[in-house]
Amino acid sequence: MTFDAEAKMQFVYAIRSKGVTDAKVLTAMENVDRAEFVKGIFRDRAYEDMPLPISCGQTISQPSIVGIMTQALDLQPRDKVLEVGTGSGYQAAILARLARRVYTVDRYKRLVDEAEAIFAKLKITNITARTADGSHGQTEQSPFDKILVTAASEDPPSTLMAQLRVGGIMVLPVGQSDAVQCLIRVTRTEKGFDYDELRSVRFVPLLEGLGTD
Repeated sequence: MTFDAEAKMQFVYAIRSKGVTDAKVLTAMENVDRAEFVKGIFRDRAYEDMPLPISCGQTISQPSIVGIMTQALDLQPRDKVLEVGTGSGYQAAILARLARRVYTVDRYKRLVDEAEAIFAKLKITNITARTADGSHGQTEQSPFDKILVTAASEDPPSTLMAQLRVGGIMVLPVGQSDAVQCLIRVTRTEKGFDYDELRSVRFVPLLEGLGTD
């Protein structure tokens, strides 16, 4: 399966129709082949706008949600970004095209190892992937210009909010894990935090500790 010109055109059209309009984000998604991050029988569906299963019982998010979350971050070329929830590595690969440095963490070592192998294959050199409890962030690298969380918690984690610089943006889903969640954008200001609701979503829950799979 190849990400040829026709497939790219259809792929970009599909995510544009869902509200991804930022030209930089669309270009980044056009240049990162989602099929590289999908295995087995699901690889044939890599260019469809739907979540797909990956290792450790997790999923790769649907492309339109990846695009909407990336767009909401308002990434700048010099940004240092933290991603909580590496998963397949697809989201991190897109962030890496738009920011200076991406730190991505996942509670499953297997996912981190598989993602690192893909990053190496694609010669992506500005991503640092680590196996860690994402709810704690990466204190030693903070503050971050942008933080993206790909798992849902009931409220924005205070530990992660503390690692966001003034003027920085965090995008994450919040809500009960068994109900419809809301994707929100948190902006840190000199006086505190501003919150914007973006859309309804559904993500796996943000869990503490390391995975055992």
